[in-house]
Amino acid sequence: MMCVFSGMPSFYPFSQLCKFCDLEPSSCSGTGTCISNCSITSTCADANEVCVAIWWKNETGFSIETLCHDPSMPLYGVILDDYNSTTCAMKEKNTTHGIAHFCSCKDEEECNDKLLFSPIVDPPQDYKLMSVILVSLLPLLVMGVIVAGMFYWYQAHQRHMLHQEWENSIKKRKPRAGGLDCSDACAIMMDDDRSDSSSTHANNLNHNTEPLPIELDLLVGKGRFAQVYKAKLKQTTSDQFETVAVKIFPFEEYASWKNEKDIFSNTDLRHENILHFLTAEERKVEKQYWLITAFHPRGNLQEYLTHHVIGWEELKVLGSSLARGVAHLHSDHLPCGRPKVPIVHRDLKSSNILVKNDLTCCLCDFGLGLCLDSSLSVDDLANSGQVGTARYMAPEVLEARLNLENIESFKQTDIYSMALVLWEMTSRCEAIGEVKEYEPAYGSKVREHPCVESMKDNVLRDRGRPEIPETWLRHQGVAEICATIKECWDHDPEARLTAHCVAERIFEMADEMDKLSIRSSSAEKIPEHITGMCHVDVFIKSGVLES
Repeated sequence: MMCVFSGMPSFYPFSQLCKFCDLEPSSCSGTGTCISNCSITSTCADANEVCVAIWWKNETGFSIETLCHDPSMPLYGVILDDYNSTTCAMKEKNTTHGIAHFCSCKDEEECNDKLLFSPIVDPPQDYKLMSVILVSLLPLLVMGVIVAGMFYWYQAHQRHMLHQEWENSIKKRKPRAGGLDCSDACAIMMDDDRSDSSSTHANNLNHNTEPLPIELDLLVGKGRFAQVYKAKLKQTTSDQFETVAVKIFPFEEYASWKNEKDIFSNTDLRHENILHFLTAEERKVEKQYWLITAFHPRGNLQEYLTHHVIGWEELKVLGSSLARGVAHLHSDHLPCGRPKVPIVHRDLKSSNILVKNDLTCCLCDFGLGLCLDSSLSVDDLANSGQVGTARYMAPEVLEARLNLENIESFKQTDIYSMALVLWEMTSRCEAIGEVKEYEPAYGSKVREHPCVESMKDNVLRDRGRPEIPETWLRHQGVAEICATIKECWDHDPEARLTAHCVAERIFEMADEMDKLSIRSSSAEKIPEHITGMCHVDVFIKSGVLES
């Protein structure tokens, strides 16, 4: 017979069975797995209580305390958070009595008897080795900082001395009344005899740790890789300044800046028909690269031709100075006979030519320039790529069939581009008769910014060139210029004139024109030997004649 006790619940919640000892000394060092060594096992008074173990460390050693505790209540200021486990994993806690390790568990008898400590991971061998290396290198690092500091001081001192010398040379000059105009401002940078010392001082400032005191004034040009500003180069001891041009490259155009800087830094490049270079700077704060040059207020040739109709005399000056600049660029020797590395521009066009105050030209923008060093291999030349502006590209460049075995072929591409620029000059000369609005070479035959494929159709397939109307040929001088242009844009690169030949031809032609003008004999013609004077040179270069 089953007995039923009234008032008794039908089931009882089970209480946890835990180790329960007061604080006792222990040999557990707090690593790996330890046993509490508690000899008392007790049933928790409340079904909500869980088993707890606490490991303490003090001055004399280690001790362990085991007990039952309600996790909803703080224990030594600590709220238990990991009691839903059957194992007792120790965790470091900050208690009211200091630092201790706690663990809590349930659903397993005496689960607080076996204490699990997290393993202490030794630093890897590589870390230890790195620490030893760093400690060993510390004296060298200190020495390096000292050397760098001394170098910085030396550079700053040199800059101060050079700037003082520069300013002293400026003070010796007597500026015109009314202030400095551009020719005054640039006089210290570029003399006609190219003997100035101050520009040498400026070039020596290339590696300064501090930038020059330059204030940007006005944006005057913008290209594919950079922007050009008119700027003021201040003098530290006065309110005077020199007017300069600053070409600013963004950080990602480092390669273009470096190439142009390296070409400009070659002292053999200096010539009255090549833009005068002052210095280059790496502006790390602005994340920019600067080229600082002479400033020419008339702007580039394209702008000048757009706003001005030129006379015959201006055409001669502009054309001959352009040819002399290209000739110096291409030459393998200086006028004194000393060897020089030839350079090709590879992006010759009217917007990359500046007009000076005396209406002579000077070449600028050498971002795509190439030094034809004898050490360059065919692979080096091949890797230089199809570069330039499509409108002004020579046929062999458009076709990607440049003769890499002969460095003269690179110069011949510049000659073709120069011919197009000479045509643009001539199209705006009043000596041709009716002068139309300025148009770049090939004008409306192609888009404003034609692609390579479009130019291939015009230049290669149709063998087209800019038009030379019959009316242009009525003027003897213009007729001679046009004959020169045609020889320079010949489809066969070997048949083109050299820049030196073009410069000589324009000079000889102008001289003969002056003589004819003096004699007032309009019936006389320019001698034929002038037009033929350069053919022998061309034949020799193409290998037809042998010495």
